[in-house]
Amino acid sequence: MRRAVIVDVVRTPAGRGKPGGALSACHPVELLRTVLSALVERTGIDPALIDDVITGCVGQAKEQAVNIGRQGVLASGWPDSVPATTIDRQCGSSQQAVHFAAQGIMAGSYDVAVACGVESMSRVPIGAPTIGLDPYGERIHRRYAPGLVNQGVSAELVARRWGFGREELDAYAAGSHRRAAAAAERGGFADEIVPVTVRHPDGSEQMVRADETIRPGTTPEGLGALRPSFATADMVERFPEIAWSITPGNSSPLTDGASAALLVGEDTAARLGLSPRAAVHAMALAGDDPILMLTAPIPATRKVLARAGLTLDDLDVYEVNEAFAPVPLAWRRELGADPDRLNPRGGAIALGHALGASGTRLLGTMINYLEATGGRYGLQTMCEGGGMANATIVERC
Repeated sequence: MRRAVIVDVVRTPAGRGKPGGALSACHPVELLRTVLSALVERTGIDPALIDDVITGCVGQAKEQAVNIGRQGVLASGWPDSVPATTIDRQCGSSQQAVHFAAQGIMAGSYDVAVACGVESMSRVPIGAPTIGLDPYGERIHRRYAPGLVNQGVSAELVARRWGFGREELDAYAAGSHRRAAAAAERGGFADEIVPVTVRHPDGSEQMVRADETIRPGTTPEGLGALRPSFATADMVERFPEIAWSITPGNSSPLTDGASAALLVGEDTAARLGLSPRAAVHAMALAGDDPILMLTAPIPATRKVLARAGLTLDDLDVYEVNEAFAPVPLAWRRELGADPDRLNPRGGAIALGHALGASGTRLLGTMINYLEATGGRYGLQTMCEGGGMANATIVERC
């Protein structure tokens, strides 16, 4: 079968996803344009050759409505002939974009494709697309009576099932900041971050070059002072077994950002003189209990390893999205994974989780780590709203 290879992956810095955050004055189309333009500049690809731009975005409302992928293409000055679509597999949206791009190349439908994602959580808050209406309907309410829960409550349920206490969750979160800060200090993110020029309403400009979400001085003791976020009266009554340990400190922060990857057929790379950095080795999807919601990376990982004919010991790094600290901790315990290979440059607790952009962000961080360490295989997996997960294994070229 034709092989899909990754020529380059870039991302913006992570900005705090609230008014006043470093990227909050930047329109999300401009965030997306920044990474799309950087791909062309860094690789020299003629954008007229791009068969499709597949864009992950969860909050497809307000400034992110009307197929933001197409708006990003037009804002980049690319030819009108370059099409784009915007997709939603919740937090795994841009990882799914990578899957769709790779599948199109492997099938011969594409020669060149861009997988990307964008989310401005300062402008389009979580839940905004529902405009206050019920997105589930009568049958789902009956099936999961007395009702589905938000992801924070799901994280509490995961922590309870696997027996993670507050101290362990906070220690993991502080470690994420420590690893990310150390990587940033060494220049570990320099090859993946492209700066963003932010134009403020007063006409001034600011160049944002570094992640705003990393807090180098974070300690478990400091995190221990934070109050739980999801212990509402009705949830406490419904789940009396929960200790209520999920806080802003052991969760991923609201984040603004964008990321993008250029994928081509291996034969196309040779024809165009492009140098692939990695190849898509295997892909898988899984669904799981939508109330626990965050556990699907476990079956997705088992499925992708079986499909690839590999074991965890064959992998040099695993990027498991840190939506909440219990997610990678449960994944690690269930699979017996090496903690030193898990998110070695920190994860979303420190680097942010710009929802639709996170999948390609993880991909870039993972490929850069493989290149820096001489590793061969990397795995990324992402929990997703509704109890789903993507899993991808790449092989460094």
